Amino acid sequence: MKPEILARFAPLGIAILTVIAVGGLAARPGAAAAIAAAPVKEYSAPVSPIASFFMPTVRAWEADIARWAEEYGLDPNLAATVMQIESCGDPRAVSPSGAQGLFQVMPYHFEAGEDMRNPETNARRGLAYLTRSLLLAQGDVRLALAGYNGGHGVISWDEADWPEETRNYAYWGGGIYADAAAGGSVSPRLEEWLAAGGTSLCDAALSRRRWDNS
Repeated sequence: MKPEILARFAPLGIAILTVIAVGGLAARPGAAAAIAAAPVKEYSAPVSPIASFFMPTVRAWEADIARWAEEYGLDPNLAATVMQIESCGDPRAVSPSGAQGLFQVMPYHFEAGEDMRNPETNARRGLAYLTRSLLLAQGDVRLALAGYNGGHGVISWDEADWPEETRNYAYWGGGIYADAAAGGSVSPRLEEWLAAGGTSLCDAALSRRRWDNS
């Protein structure tokens, strides 16, 4: 393993020991004693890129969320928040308005011939729109979430003029993300969202996932 690859593991507290049986460290005089005398570091699991309180059907996409978020320079917890309240991790979710997939992207954001529910395509279209929303909101996550839901134009509106759905979206999403960003293991706002109707969305996502895995 190259030194630069080893360096990537150091912050995770992973002790890596390579022993070459023939012509290597273990074959040299005194090598066994040197190994025995070396301090042993305890293994610590890598820190999860998203909060543990997200629903299991969202956490199932954790590695992809981390990769997609890095591609767009986003906090993985923000991408997870949007997935949570948009689809609860169901790539086949479709809203009454026609929004599609994991990030519930409207059809007019796709190019001709694109599969709107393909996770990779859906994530890139959705997160590109979220990135633009965050830029227009000058980093204000709650405003950016409002723009994601109601269209970028609402970012400059008086909040009293926002549609009720957009106000709710900013409330749920802003609170869930704040809980995640604070490093919490639970999210009171997520629990509110679930009680307000989010449970049915997540039940559908879980049911489809079980069916796909059966």
